[in-house]
Amino acid sequence: MARHRRFFVLTGAGCSAPSGIPDYRDASGAWKHRQPMTFAEFTGSASSRRRYWAGSLRGWPRVRDARPNAAHAALARLEAEGRLTALVTQNVDGLHQRAGSRGVIDLHGRLDTVECLDCGAVFARDDVQALLLAWNPAFAGAPAAGVDGEVRPDGDVSVVSPDALHVPDCRECGGILKPSVVFFGENVPKTRVTAAFAALDAADAVLIVGSSLMVWSGYRFVRAAVERGCEVAALGLGRTRADAELSLKVVGDCASLLPALLS
Repeated sequence: MARHRRFFVLTGAGCSAPSGIPDYRDASGAWKHRQPMTFAEFTGSASSRRRYWAGSLRGWPRVRDARPNAAHAALARLEAEGRLTALVTQNVDGLHQRAGSRGVIDLHGRLDTVECLDCGAVFARDDVQALLLAWNPAFAGAPAAGVDGEVRPDGDVSVVSPDALHVPDCRECGGILKPSVVFFGENVPKTRVTAAFAALDAADAVLIVGSSLMVWSGYRFVRAAVERGCEVAALGLGRTRADAELSLKVVGDCASLLPALLS
């Protein structure tokens, strides 16, 4: 931190874990849960969409009600001090913005909005939640109503027998509604990637916070930084895909490490 002036920061699920949002992978980088639904599954099957929305109905409040933790606050402070070129996050919870960060690139989108795949209309996730609850009261009760697993980082929950769920469609055109997040198998919008690489070019070091880097959408920035001769440091728990390429790795909880670093 003393040797470098401005940082490109990439955050992952480990940054939000202290806020009560579970992460995807264990310390070895393996999946903790069933792999998230793919874009092909979601768009190709009405049954898959019912399964997704049944879980999201139960899981969304956990994400919506989460609060930023000390790691989010520390990164917002770094930005306020002019030390960041951008904060690129793989998370979809919006906690960086709620902590006060402004130069955030939501690489994988935001869970608090929903979009129509047909006409492009955008709706607040809470509005869709109200419809889901009104049309599916049996899914809104106690966990015995159908939950068989914990909330996942994308707000999903595994739900037993979701086929009875009535899924809202677009009120503008009747099209398919999808959360405004990048599903597995879906491409990150080019504008976000371009903006992130521009921020990387303006940085003199890279800081990875709470990401295993197992997904290419994040790991590619480490590869690009190494090719540019830019040092990369990582803070978090467990191994990363880039362990052999890191200049520095500190293993620990992000919410403890970052405030200690800035103090």
